Amino acid sequence: MSDVALLVIDVQESFRHRPFWNDADVAPFTERLQTLIDGAAARRIPILQIFHLAESGPFAAASGHVRTLEPIVIAPTAIFHKRRHSALVDSGLPGWLTQHGIRRLIVSGIRTEQCCETTTRHASDSGWQVDYVTEATLTFAMTHPSGRRFTADDIKARTELVLMDRFARIATVEQALAGRDLPVAA
Repeated sequence: MSDVALLVIDVQESFRHRPFWNDADVAPFTERLQTLIDGAAARRIPILQIFHLAESGPFAAASGHVRTLEPIVIAPTAIFHKRRHSALVDSGLPGWLTQHGIRRLIVSGIRTEQCCETTTRHASDSGWQVDYVTEATLTFAMTHPSGRRFTADDIKARTELVLMDRFARIATVEQALAGRDLPVAA
């Protein structure tokens, strides 16, 4: 088995039922994520799907929305459930990674600056090498209390800035699938 694992974080229908949902970036995100998932499967890289759960609302198991976001097709090696931002907290994921000799994680999912970034920081601090695949993450515009509006692209750029060379290697889908041997363009 590979010493690399793909994390597909919170790619779930729950988000379609949040007031900030916007279809604008979904098609390019799902295309890049599907390419990443398919590439990982072809390389026998374990694909670990993580779902976020809450007590109520669209993230509650009873809502029926805690299922893979359409049109993504995935046959995960294992599925984990979390209730915190980091996929490594109270999910059973760290034990699975250690038991299977995983040394490098490829991070993808929803939302770029929240659960994906938090998991990346946590994983790096815990000793895993991380490839952060921004093009296989999705987020939505946000408004600062000052009134300044940050686009999804602004948020993605900020996330890359704070993770790059500190917590992760910022990689394209192809670079992440090729491994650590290829340099990443700045």
